[in-house]
Order: sequence, then structure tokens, then C-alpha cells
Amino acid sequence: MAVTTEGARTVRIATRGSELALWQAHHVQAALAAAGVCDHADQVEIVIVSTSGDRDKITPLHEIGGKGIFVKEVQAALLDGRADVAVHSAKDMPAVSPPELTLGAVPLRANPHDVLVGSRLNELAAGARIGTGSVRRRAQLAALRPDLVFDELRGNIATRLNRLADFDAIVMAAAPLDRLGLQLDVVHEMTAEQMVPQVGQGALAVECRANDAGMLAGLAAINHKHSRAVFECERAFLTELGGDCSLPAGAHAVLTSDALTGDGYSITGFLASEDLATSHQITVTGVDGPALGTRLAVELRSRL
Repeated sequence: MAVTTEGARTVRIATRGSELALWQAHHVQAALAAAGVCDHADQVEIVIVSTSGDRDKITPLHEIGGKGIFVKEVQAALLDGRADVAVHSAKDMPAVSPPELTLGAVPLRANPHDVLVGSRLNELAAGARIGTGSVRRRAQLAALRPDLVFDELRGNIATRLNRLADFDAIVMAAAPLDRLGLQLDVVHEMTAEQMVPQVGQGALAVECRANDAGMLAGLAAINHKHSRAVFECERAFLTELGGDCSLPAGAHAVLTSDALTGDGYSITGFLASEDLATSHQITVTGVDGPALGTRLAVELRSRL
């Protein structure tokens, strides 16, 4: 960390190097500038980190380490002092992070839902070929349409879109398309009832060192209370399952308002068996978000 002559910090932001990851890092940079944590672009250094998930674009995610393959090396830049802040897609965050690090902020969440690109679900022909690297997405689409055929699809946003012609449709998160301003011919947004999103999908997770009081104070200024609350609810679900994105599981929480109890949560969870032969989806409500996420995971696991 450096301090300018005016007293504002020069903030080093660790990120992956994809177009989307850089958009996310610059988005956090702009938010920090707006909050007065840093004043100008030259007071922010983007530290690009190559992750094992970026280097290996072929092996299915569940075979090479799940969520951690996109996060651990970025977290290492915080741990060894190369960076002051790390920006992650919240859906890539593992259930447990190193104790030396803490979640400093979750900015306003974008669209959390999944989309089919290339065709609407009800317009897919019998036996249509779908591209996705996510076992969660495969399990839920197979439950809706047992006739569909799935093939592995890995890579950054551009790589996957460039392979659209190889499939009848591909499955992606809605948020990256919105963030990168991509206008595509056919994008069918799936409801949470049709396809429960990945934990944290659409949100950003901004980490810093747990003992960096100054950075924690700065990140508090860009934290969105409600977005963080539902993310913490969903992450408790993942923590109880003890897993990451190699699990065929998802959770989607929203805030509710009840005249008797005040603010509360509704969280929908999905969990499938490892062979994807059996799956369950349920919704629970309550006022303690993390406890609710834990309860949902316990209930789903008991049904398999």
C-alpha cells in the first residue's frame, strides 16, 4: 500500500485478467474513487493474476478443484502483500477463505439469474445439444428437459460465445452479458424456479486483509447492505454443504418484508446427487439469513 501526498491511498486491486474480471476491478476502482478512498485513476494499480482456472481452459471445473481455481491465486496476492484488495465474482468464492482475509464489501448485486443463449427453452428441439461446464446447470436443465444432450464448455465469455455455433444453445450467467454490454440475438432468462442460480451469482466479493483497518473502512463505503445480506445467507448454505462449484447445488436468497417480523429472507435451494439421478428444490423463509441458509442445506441433504 502507498499513500499519496494528499493522504489518499494508492490502492492495488488484484484480479484475474479476463475482460469481465477487468471490468469488475475497474467498477470497484470507480466506486472507491466515488467514496473518496482514492482520488484518481493513477492512484489505483490493477494487479493481474493468472489463475489455474484461466490457464486450463479444457478440463471440467469439477475435476480440477471447483471454485478455488479462480480465487486462490488472487487471494495469494493479498496474503503476500502484492495487493490491498482482491475483486472476485462472488459465485467463484469457496465456502471458506483464509483466516487472514475478510470480506470487505459486496457492492450492489447485478442480475443473479442464468440465461440460455441461442434459443428459448421451449423452442429447443428434442435432443438439442447444450453447452455448459456446470454440473448444477446440467442437473436442472435435465430435470426440465430429460431429452437434452450436454457437452462441456469452458473459457471466458468471448470464448464461450465464439463456440455458440457448435451448440443449439449455451448456458451462461446474465450478469456478465449485462456488464460487458453484449447484445445477442436470443437470450432467454431462466427464473430461479426453473434454474436456481449459483451461490453469489451476479454479486462481486471484495476482499482485503483482516488486519487492514484503513482498507476495511474504505470498503465499508462501497458495501451494499442488502446485497451482502443475501450473499451471506447463500454462502451459509454452501458452507454447510462443505462444497464449491463442483457440487450440483445452487441457492438464491431474496429479502422479504413481513408486517409481523420485519425484514426477513426467502431462500430457494437446489441439490442433486453426484450422479445427477436425484435432485430436490425447496424454499424456506425466516429472519436469520445465515441460519436459514444452513437450515436449507441440512434439509436438502437429508432428502437425497
